Amino acid sequence: MKISDVCRQYGFDENDLKAFLKEKKLLKETWTSYVIEDSNVDKAVRMYAEFKAQQEEEAAAERREAEKKKRAMAKMLITSGFSFDGYTITKYSGYISGDDAISVDRGLAVFGSDTGVKDKLLNSLVEIRRNALRELKEAAYELGCNAVITLDPQTKDLLATGGISYQPYVFAVTANGNAVVIEKNGEGGSSEERL
Repeated sequence: MKISDVCRQYGFDENDLKAFLKEKKLLKETWTSYVIEDSNVDKAVRMYAEFKAQQEEEAAAERREAEKKKRAMAKMLITSGFSFDGYTITKYSGYISGDDAISVDRGLAVFGSDTGVKDKLLNSLVEIRRNALRELKEAAYELGCNAVITLDPQTKDLLATGGISYQPYVFAVTANGNAVVIEKNGEGGSSEERL
């Protein structure tokens, strides 16, 4: 049976089915088309349908996990103190770090004109600080934690110097902290009920 006929009958994507059947060695190429031996059509259709169902299950599980992580990250608290008002720290999971860097073009100054570096720098620092904190939250999430006690953030100027050639400024932000699990005071319960 021609693969195009199988796809039309079952509503399968022809290129996807073709690739799957080639891998399973259930496809034959003729001068004009690709065919499945009639005795293998039912087997090929069943195997492909099972494969597609498994792919969809895996994709759905990944979407559920991504949504769960997104909700947990949105609820995650970060403090620069040593505690969270109204919460008790029940577990310390250790030191974590989130880093980001950005290059800020210095531009070309002609006869003392402003290159706008200050505005570029301020916008860039906001962006990389947010990225570093997001990475910090992700590191805490991977450790099964729902909060972070931060250490003093460090901003490092990695300016490359030399000659009269103006190189871009490169700035890096490192967010450091301790990943912890916190529970609302007077509550307890499962980790799903925490924060």
